[in-house]
Amino acid sequence: MGDRVTKGLPVAASLSLDDVAGKGWRPLAGDTPTPVAVLHEDAVNHNIEVMSRFCADAGVAIAPHGKTTMTPDLVRRQLRAGAWGITAANAHQAAALVGAGVRRVLIANEVVDPHALSWLANTLRDRQDVELLWYIDSVQGLYAARDAVFEADRAARLLVELGHAGGRTGLRDDDEAIALARQVAASPRVQLAGVAGYEGTISSQRDGASEHRVREFVERIANTHERCAAEGLLADDPIVTAGGSLFFDVVAEVLAPRSVDSTVVLRSGCYVTHDHGLYASGTPSGLPSWGFEPFRPALEVWCRVVSRPEPDLVLLDAGRRDLSHDAGLPAPLAWSRPSSPGRRPLRGATVPALSDQHAFVRLAADNEVAVGDLVALGISHPCTTFDRWPVLLLLDQEEVVTGAVETLW
Repeated sequence: MGDRVTKGLPVAASLSLDDVAGKGWRPLAGDTPTPVAVLHEDAVNHNIEVMSRFCADAGVAIAPHGKTTMTPDLVRRQLRAGAWGITAANAHQAAALVGAGVRRVLIANEVVDPHALSWLANTLRDRQDVELLWYIDSVQGLYAARDAVFEADRAARLLVELGHAGGRTGLRDDDEAIALARQVAASPRVQLAGVAGYEGTISSQRDGASEHRVREFVERIANTHERCAAEGLLADDPIVTAGGSLFFDVVAEVLAPRSVDSTVVLRSGCYVTHDHGLYASGTPSGLPSWGFEPFRPALEVWCRVVSRPEPDLVLLDAGRRDLSHDAGLPAPLAWSRPSSPGRRPLRGATVPALSDQHAFVRLAADNEVAVGDLVALGISHPCTTFDRWPVLLLLDQEEVVTGAVETLW
């Protein structure tokens, strides 16, 4: 980390990650500046192990979405637990992941930018130890990939993407997807690696109607992949992929029995830290049908009370620049007084609003939280909190800092 000023670390300190591990800081005692993002290491390891067990039991593989954390330490933990590869959203993320040592990256997106395609082609040519796959949903995307890698020694491995009405990318018509797959199979310098889709844009709520629509869409993916296989369009080692962080159980249930000769690859990412909002209420691990221990929320941001201008209002020193707010506002979890540190519950408190640098917390007028005390906020949708932090601190079960992890943002 050198001499740079890093959010969450002492301003005057020049620290390495190894230095942090030996400090014995206790955020609840005020040993770290605020705000500070922390990860409960036991929860992270638990979540990775549970997801690995689920995949083994379901007969599927996983390429966790790297954009969730873009944190090499966490990515390496996922790979050590048996991840098939790591998913990226674009070539920039893929390049960062390859630079961090990842050897198989699935770009779950169309790539048509010439600069991105140039990096892909150069990497295919120069890094024989790296495998790259990406999506197409148009003839233009196919031609762009083919032309970019024409001088490389390796073919581009492409996946035809299906989409749904009102969703993001992906062909809406299955016959058009088959037609594109035939063109891939007949084109030089490219291979049809399989069929892909993303069901998470169907709904962010876990209910019966949403699950039915998700199942119908995943059936389309399975049907299209089977048609490609029946026509002999698939290259060696084909995959079929879907599965975000809300409906991955449905994806596994539908695809695994129908993909005997292909690898089913889930792309869930948020399970690694779980959350206190969107995924806490919607993840399959909270369902009665879940056969494993539930995921545990691992990510918190500890903030300091800087003002109590009204009896039922406190202001914290963290805001939109520090906290996810795109899929639900943070949840007050606990508080601590540095002079007598300890995790005290903060029941009934809410965060109704954020400004750039402040969180507004409504709480009971007789609550004893005072200026200078610390408040832990739980996050909804962890991805966009990781975006905001170059370094996050690791905590043990006693909430003592045992190390730090850097993000690639």
